[in-house]
Amino acid sequence: MARGFFITFEGGEGAGKSTQIERLGKKLREKGYRVLVTREPGGSPGAEAVRHVILSGSAEEFGPEMEALLFAAARSDHVEQVIRPAIESGMIVLCDRFIDSSRVYQGVTGNIDKGLMEAIERVAINGMMPDLSIFLDLDAEVGLQRAAARRSAGEGADRFEKETIEVHDRRRQAFLEIAASEPERCKVVDAAQDPDATQQVIEEIVFGVLERHVQQPTEAEQ
Repeated sequence: MARGFFITFEGGEGAGKSTQIERLGKKLREKGYRVLVTREPGGSPGAEAVRHVILSGSAEEFGPEMEALLFAAARSDHVEQVIRPAIESGMIVLCDRFIDSSRVYQGVTGNIDKGLMEAIERVAINGMMPDLSIFLDLDAEVGLQRAAARRSAGEGADRFEKETIEVHDRRRQAFLEIAASEPERCKVVDAAQDPDATQQVIEEIVFGVLERHVQQPTEAEQ
């Protein structure tokens, strides 16, 4: 059985990752691909339990190192219970955030030692690096406005949305630096565009890559 393909979506708050993942998943299924859509933190029962702890801010007082370890524990469970089995079965996995978010949120703005972050990363992903990462780039202030607009009435900002604009600007730049350092894997998309225009750019990137690296679905599979 042919190996599947692992695509991650990265970017700051309010960049539209969830919307674009949903749209891409629908288009891939229409083309006959088997698709799994998942997210981080979360994606597996164990990781979803950790997600609540992280996003509620309960672990914040213990510092960024503890948050990084919690993310790593959730990611390890997610990879081994969900992502790896799906990839090995030939599916295309679309994940809302993955290792690059940890590199940015804990490594850069959390000021965690690079060597420690690399060691945590190796254990957490156990070789399961994304084949393609879509970085949705958006002005930090615009992203926070979008994030606020999408929240339900009475729902407050989560652990990361509530941080200062300066922190969000640093994260945006850190994502761009990662993309520049790994251009084969990482593709930057302007998320300030109309969602339909953003979707079109993403589809051109994804289907162009899949044509080169993934066996096309047969008529029987469709």
